Amino acid sequence: MTDFAASDLETIYPAPSPRVIAKARPGIDAHAKKFIAMSPFCVLATSGSDGSVDASPRGGNPGFVHVAGPNQLVMPDRSGNNRIDSFRNIVEGSGFVQLIFFVPGIDETLRAGGRGKLSADPDLLASMVEFGKLPRAALVVSVSEAYFHCGKALMRSKLWSQESRVERAVLPSIAEVIHDQTSLGEPESQAMVEARYREQL
Repeated sequence: MTDFAASDLETIYPAPSPRVIAKARPGIDAHAKKFIAMSPFCVLATSGSDGSVDASPRGGNPGFVHVAGPNQLVMPDRSGNNRIDSFRNIVEGSGFVQLIFFVPGIDETLRAGGRGKLSADPDLLASMVEFGKLPRAALVVSVSEAYFHCGKALMRSKLWSQESRVERAVLPSIAEVIHDQTSLGEPESQAMVEARYREQL
């Protein structure tokens, strides 16, 4: 194992091209806006006051993250595990967030980053009813940078390929896994877990 310094990295990797640098835009342009409107899934990354990092999956109908302007995104918060690690990081940590948006069938992804704050404004929440429910809060992101990632990572993984799909039955249900790990809760079947999920969307 080797300890690397920043200067060592330059001996391994060439400098990024001017095009790679220039593609990082200071806000959400028309292309990014369209991509976000098609995206049903993203990953939210936040950093805590102790330097820890959290990455959390978020999903909804395509466009569930709203583009409120060239420098503002609004994401409704839906029912989850109530750990609220991401939100704790935002209110107690650096406040910096990064989002990576995915669109099924498209290998390119979109990254958007900036500072986040939480809102429970009733009018804002009322504008984001989904699955028949109000969100409990909303994340408002002041975007300072957005850019598209090339599709090589998803192409290597064959993420959208039918041939790469695995049958859910190859793993126990999440309830069975957690019961094995903790002896807490009920070891529900996958069908029972999915039925409960649908009720809680």
